[in-house]
Amino acid sequence: MQEERQRTTAPFGPALRLLWLETRGERLRYGGALLALLPGAALLAIAPLIPQAVLDHVLAEDGAPPGPISGALIELLGGADRLRADLWIAMMAIFAVTLAAGAFTYLRGRWAARASEAIIRRLRDRLYDHLQRLPVSWHHTANTGDLIQRCTSDVETIRNFLASQVVEIGRALAMFLVPLPLMLALDPRMTLAAVVLMPGITGFSYLFFRRVRSAFLAVDEAEGAMTGVLQENLVGIRVVRAFSRQEHEEERFAERNSRHRLLDRTLYRHLSVFWSVSDFFCFLQLAIVIGYGGLRLLDGTLETGAFYFFLAVVNLFLWPMRFMGRILTEFGKATVAISRVGEILASEIESQPDPALVTAEDRREEERASEGEAAGRRGAIVFDAVAYHPGDEQTPILDGVDFRIAAGETIALLGASGSGKSTIARLLLRFIDPDRGRILLDGRDIATLPRSRVRSRIAVVLQDPFLYSKTVRENIHLGRTTASEADIERAATESAIHDSIAGFHDGYETTVGERGVTLSGGQRQRVALARALIDEPDILILDDALSAVDTDTESEIIETLRRRSGAHTTLIIAHRLSTLMHADRILVLERGRIAQSGSHVELSRADGIYRRLWKLESALEEELADGGEPSSGSPEGSGR
Repeated sequence: MQEERQRTTAPFGPALRLLWLETRGERLRYGGALLALLPGAALLAIAPLIPQAVLDHVLAEDGAPPGPISGALIELLGGADRLRADLWIAMMAIFAVTLAAGAFTYLRGRWAARASEAIIRRLRDRLYDHLQRLPVSWHHTANTGDLIQRCTSDVETIRNFLASQVVEIGRALAMFLVPLPLMLALDPRMTLAAVVLMPGITGFSYLFFRRVRSAFLAVDEAEGAMTGVLQENLVGIRVVRAFSRQEHEEERFAERNSRHRLLDRTLYRHLSVFWSVSDFFCFLQLAIVIGYGGLRLLDGTLETGAFYFFLAVVNLFLWPMRFMGRILTEFGKATVAISRVGEILASEIESQPDPALVTAEDRREEERASEGEAAGRRGAIVFDAVAYHPGDEQTPILDGVDFRIAAGETIALLGASGSGKSTIARLLLRFIDPDRGRILLDGRDIATLPRSRVRSRIAVVLQDPFLYSKTVRENIHLGRTTASEADIERAATESAIHDSIAGFHDGYETTVGERGVTLSGGQRQRVALARALIDEPDILILDDALSAVDTDTESEIIETLRRRSGAHTTLIIAHRLSTLMHADRILVLERGRIAQSGSHVELSRADGIYRRLWKLESALEEELADGGEPSSGSPEGSGR
């Protein structure tokens, strides 16, 4: 965490460069918004110049002759005599100038808002697209709550900065710089008195910004941690209830919430110091103008209209310049937010094969696969001396694994937890890549194929499948969006879930709830199996996908898969031998290697791991049968 904070609070040049890159395509609108500031600021400075000219050079009987600016303004309004007779002309002129300044302010806000919304929409799309392309291993180590924080709160912080604060920086500078020539032309000494504290106000704002930037990061991280606890609790609410962990979770959330509150309180304490000190400087600056201007009014060296002009103009630029502290504060938050978002965008996406290796035929096959065509699909698999060794473990999960699977063959993988069964599935799906060896799909090294093409040919059903908060029909339909009603019901029947669905109150229109929580574990697995079967994949992977169904339902599903034998290559990963025994071949893994290979009959007769497990399972079933009905599922989970 400390390293991340040091990285994020380092000089913010990279954050600014990323922000500048994100403004591509909208810089013209921002330029227009900034240009609209200049005439707007000039008109607002001219507005108090009108009453100054009228008071000092029209209504005053012994007034000094007007300067070039005041004289030109009086002549523009019809001359001194005309203004003495019709003062409403001056009033209407002030109204017209203020109205024109408001029009430029509207254009500034409109163009800045349109540009910022377009930029943020593109940033959100890019961020979401990037998250879809990051490796699965990256997501396994990422904190989901923190990711949500970066994609929502941090992006919103950037949006607010782009929509308001960027243009406000230009507005503050314009409101200060544009009137300066008019002020100097009118009275240089009063001008000096009017801006004497401005360097101090600006410098204090900058020093404050440098000090609180790290505080913004700490608050942002604390909010992300709090969101992570909330998200984790909601996803695992059934586990929390099952183990009566409500009080523990409440304490855990309260601890994160308390830390967020303490950091937020520290931040707002800094902010309160800034606002109080900056208010003091601003009122002191006004006091200097009033005091010095009042003394000069008394000794006759300053006219009443000029005094009014300086008071009005100082009020125009003083508060925007004081607001620079707020702008710098928001700028600090924005640089922290863009740095956190930039860390996601800088993460390396899944590697793609060399475009030179992707032939025209490969691209045509990929297009056919994306359109759901089955032409050219087979499903022969070869693992050639495949080894996989995660960086955080001392021993390899797979160590020189060799096997061949013919297209349409049904293969079962058996082994203890950690023996590498699920790792084989992850390698085939290219969620991870082997450290050594090759994996061939229909004779092609999958490392030379686009990941999307490989995955489009594989359907997988996991032990704890994910279902969307949609209807049962929509969840099954996701497997093949062109599927007909008959296809959906056929897939549901083959996965032994059709009768259960028919018994639901709304049938196939039943909403399953988030992650399918309204269904039992076995029902979720069978809906996921139907979703996989309807896709008519080249390769079907069942990763302990029948662990939650009873033995009768398991037998029904296995029989369906046997009838479909040859339609696709099937890999079955399970612990129950009753699930595996009907496979064409069984591969027994031990310590990352293939220890045995053969059919159920062959392995049950040969000395080895499989025979021992078969005897244990048979003896257990006999014992349970003597005492009652056997258990409907194995307590073990799937290995890696």
